[in-house]
Amino acid sequence: MSNLHSWSGISNRKRLVVLLFFFSLVLILLIGRLGYIQLVWGVDLQKRALDQWTRELDVFPVRGDIKDRNGKLLAQSATTESIAARPARIDDPASVAKKLAPILEMDETLLYNRLSDKSKGHVWIKRQAERFMVNQVRELNIHGIDFTEEPRRFYPNRSLAAHILGFTMRFAEPGQGIKGQEGVELFYDRYLRGLTGNIFMETDLHGRELSSSVNRYVPPVDGLDLVLTIDSVIQHFVEREIANAVAKYNPQKVYAIVMDPDTGEILALGNYPKFDPNKPPRDFENFEQMQEYVKNFSVKDNFEPGSIFKILTAAAALEQGVASLERTYYCSGYKIVDGQRIRCWRPGGHGSQTFAEAVKNSCNPAFMEMALEIGLTEFYNYMALFGLGMPTGIDVLGEESGILIPRARVKTVDLARISFGQAVAVTPLQLINSVASVINGGYLMRPHLGKAIYTNNIDDGTDDVIPQLVKDITPFRVRRVISEETSAIMRQVLQDTVTYGSGRNSYIAGFRVGGKTGTAQKYGPTGQIMEGKNISSFVGFAPADDPEIIVLFMVDEPQAAVTFGSVIAAPHVGRILEDSLNYLGLAPVFEDETQEIAQKVEVPDVEGLALEQAVAMLKQVGLNYILEESGTIVEAQVPSFGAKVSANSMVLLYLGDGGNEGDAPREVDELVSVPDVIGKSIREANNILASEGLALRIEGQGIAYEQQPQAGVMVDPETVITVRFRMPVN
Repeated sequence: MSNLHSWSGISNRKRLVVLLFFFSLVLILLIGRLGYIQLVWGVDLQKRALDQWTRELDVFPVRGDIKDRNGKLLAQSATTESIAARPARIDDPASVAKKLAPILEMDETLLYNRLSDKSKGHVWIKRQAERFMVNQVRELNIHGIDFTEEPRRFYPNRSLAAHILGFTMRFAEPGQGIKGQEGVELFYDRYLRGLTGNIFMETDLHGRELSSSVNRYVPPVDGLDLVLTIDSVIQHFVEREIANAVAKYNPQKVYAIVMDPDTGEILALGNYPKFDPNKPPRDFENFEQMQEYVKNFSVKDNFEPGSIFKILTAAAALEQGVASLERTYYCSGYKIVDGQRIRCWRPGGHGSQTFAEAVKNSCNPAFMEMALEIGLTEFYNYMALFGLGMPTGIDVLGEESGILIPRARVKTVDLARISFGQAVAVTPLQLINSVASVINGGYLMRPHLGKAIYTNNIDDGTDDVIPQLVKDITPFRVRRVISEETSAIMRQVLQDTVTYGSGRNSYIAGFRVGGKTGTAQKYGPTGQIMEGKNISSFVGFAPADDPEIIVLFMVDEPQAAVTFGSVIAAPHVGRILEDSLNYLGLAPVFEDETQEIAQKVEVPDVEGLALEQAVAMLKQVGLNYILEESGTIVEAQVPSFGAKVSANSMVLLYLGDGGNEGDAPREVDELVSVPDVIGKSIREANNILASEGLALRIEGQGIAYEQQPQAGVMVDPETVITVRFRMPVN
């Protein structure tokens, strides 16, 4: 009996332990579940409860205005009403959808799906609806339909400065409003967009506002105003000339930039093709394709600069001490580098010329010689000083850096080609900014579009709007590139290029204008040169002695018989400069020198050129022509190169078949070495040169003291050797 009681006690204790374990386990699970609900699920539950108990509508800020440097409005925000719904408050979604669909011009099924989605506390029905639509919907007085104001961006000048401004896009998510896309709308978005406010109130289970509700209003903070460096008037001049170039030449693209060289401020910038930011293009397959169309080409396109690059080579050569105004160069029409014949643009060459004449003539062999004397290391150092191969730092997102051959891979022939603007790629902005550093006293500036950021405060006493400066964007000197002395020489040399050389078409009576032409080749997908496809360009500045303004104008693939930058681009730069200088109040000064230049025309050198090129060069300086003989190449001209004649004078052109060789490289062993004739008489020099199949050009009389090319240079047979003679001193 005692054993039975003992066994029964043990069983009861086991049952109690099992029950205790079971209840402990249940308690632990409940505590865990409660903890999960409180700590993990609670956040979501609280959010759902708030959605049921409260109603919140966004109140969007007014996006800041964008103005030009003179306060003219370029972009502003207006308010439009948007229609939203609270599905929980819609008693009959089908009936409401049927009423709204014809008014809002929307699909009834789409509306029904939105209105019946009870899982969402708030849905958009029609954003930025037309006013008549909003008024008709409001008259229906439908419970659960709400109205809220949203900002809408407006550009009063349509496509003017579109690539500078960019555009905005509206986001689908509540509270996001609009966001800048491209241009300064994107770069300065954090200043322009402001902060979103809201209206908050308590509601019942069905979304109806409670009578005891305590409303809370958080006002939005409007965006700040942005003032640009752009001058709308000069921008009009630029876009007018772009339109003229497009109408005349039907190009692929046009780039134009106007800058203050002393400050780096962009006064105008235009591109073609262009768009209207009020209606940004959206009919593209993807966003990237759209960006390719609306991007700022002048900041994001790379290309070979052509002969404008020679300005940088010349400045570097002067600064490095390998060139001077007294230095002379000889051009036979080509230069042999690494066994390759690199031709000058002028068949037959320019002969002997000074440094200034080499710049005026845009002579390729002269610039190759400058670069080779500077040397690879120093030349690349100067390219870095000029800001090539790196972003300029302008206030545009996605700026390109240009393309340089890595220094370790550059061959001598590459350096020779880079010297005159081949085998290197830059953006239009890099090009004008580097040239500006050459003419502004030697400083590389950081170009910028933004000038200042303001907030508008309200005077409590008068309710007047008082702009208050928030951020001042001041000019920034990046570094000194060349000396003031070198800069002054380059300004004078480039002025002579416009007055007497290829930049004649940009000449403005009463103003000293400097500049340089460029005609760059284009390359196909496989790297081959595309025949007949060039980028014609010109950079000009004025007044040349103290530049106030610099202009770059580039035409990509102009459809014309002659595509020289002097013919295609220079006239547009001249008109932009003239209108801008007059607008800025800079009065022309007609000195004796400029009056004489305005009355007389210098006859260009057209010997050796194709007839169509010769005719174009004569026309660009205001001269007529008469043809003698038959042929396609100009073999002689009367008056000769450099003669000063009246405008509209006749130039007699003697034509022939030319006989120029092709551009294929010739082996060095086909050339002859120029003999040394220094110290020889005219007769002796002639005999020595004739024995080598070379011709003599005589300057002076007596004994030879200088010759070009120098002794030992490899040249073509029949090359003309210029020898200077003087009488011996006793």
